[in-house]
Amino acid sequence: MASAAAALAGALLLASCGDSDGGSSDATTLRLWHYEAPNSAMGVAWAEAIKEFEATHPGVKVTFEDKGFEQIQKTAPMVLNSSDAPDLMEYNKGNATAGLLSKQGLLTDLSAEAAQRGWDKLLSAGVRTTSRYDTNGVMGSGKWYGVPNYAEYTMVYFNKDLFEKYGLAEPTTFDDLVAAMDTFTKKKITPLANAGAEYLAQQYLYQLALSRADRAWVDAYELYQGKTDFHDAAWTYAAETFADWVKKGYIAKSSTSTKAEEAGVSFLQGKAPILFSGSWWYGRFQDEARFDWGTTLWPGSNLTLGSGGNLWVVPKNAENKELAYDFIDITLSKKIQNLLGNKGGVPVAADPAAVTDPKAKELITHFATVSDRDGLAFYPDWPVPGFYDVLVSETQKLITGSDGPDGYLDSLQEAYDKGVPKR
Repeated sequence: MASAAAALAGALLLASCGDSDGGSSDATTLRLWHYEAPNSAMGVAWAEAIKEFEATHPGVKVTFEDKGFEQIQKTAPMVLNSSDAPDLMEYNKGNATAGLLSKQGLLTDLSAEAAQRGWDKLLSAGVRTTSRYDTNGVMGSGKWYGVPNYAEYTMVYFNKDLFEKYGLAEPTTFDDLVAAMDTFTKKKITPLANAGAEYLAQQYLYQLALSRADRAWVDAYELYQGKTDFHDAAWTYAAETFADWVKKGYIAKSSTSTKAEEAGVSFLQGKAPILFSGSWWYGRFQDEARFDWGTTLWPGSNLTLGSGGNLWVVPKNAENKELAYDFIDITLSKKIQNLLGNKGGVPVAADPAAVTDPKAKELITHFATVSDRDGLAFYPDWPVPGFYDVLVSETQKLITGSDGPDGYLDSLQEAYDKGVPKR
């Protein structure tokens, strides 16, 4: 990271090259959208980046608009195709989101800026996979349409105080995890925080599949480098195990209508002793949790959900693109990246010696473990447009019992096959 950051520092000394429609040089406003919580690592870091930007761009004001994840997910194509597009926005990465917008011509090609400013040298291969999209909107190759400025991955968060109260070992093996869930259910405690109405439930299920999968399986599913069979051993194990966990009470049937925020709050309030979710919660838990908590990678699996973080994208209709490029540079500077790391984020360009918080060091160490073993397996909703909504609705049926594992997998296969682009 240090050498990459040094390369970026050199790049920052270069004058911005821009593109032919880079916007007015006398612009006085940068319109910025993102959906990070104010006390999350990213929220804190981007707030500081705004201060840094305004200090280094006298006379320019950043107009920040806080947008929800779901709000941007559902309205981005319409907004970006209008005159109301911001200059810079955070957007979800993957074929079904940033890839789809790039295919629709709604995003600015950042390839020249990536080369001029050193972004292409700064980001590791695994992280920059989601920056580039081909003409079909498939990630991993083609032009640059987004820039991740942090990384992310999923992990098991657990309430150490509750584990200690019930004499449970920290879950370093899959058997430990199951034994803990058994104990909690016997004590009338639902062990897993879950959100059937949003992404959490489908991510539990995908992680179960990943524990029986390998890199070739992931590449077939996410990048179409092979055939995906939803009735293979990995998907079948995942669906059957998830349904069994609902029956055993590890996952509450009532969580079918729960949203991710509610699941996170149930962990913060000490009601749910275990939450499997992403590093995006880490900084908030550091800030708000009033009990001792720890994390571990999903035991018994070399693969886990994760990737480069959400992307900075510059809408095609943005008025002030040069300012947007400058802001991206600032979020990748050592000052902001070091802050991100110490606040519980996973930086891509920090000085390792500058990250001193013990929990933050643990977070970065776990990410290095996953990255070193090529364990980032992206997310289940990425492969095809509209698949997120399919996964939500079908996984809800699995929670309520209105459909079983076979029917669930049939539905996923049908939706996936319809969405895979002809190549």
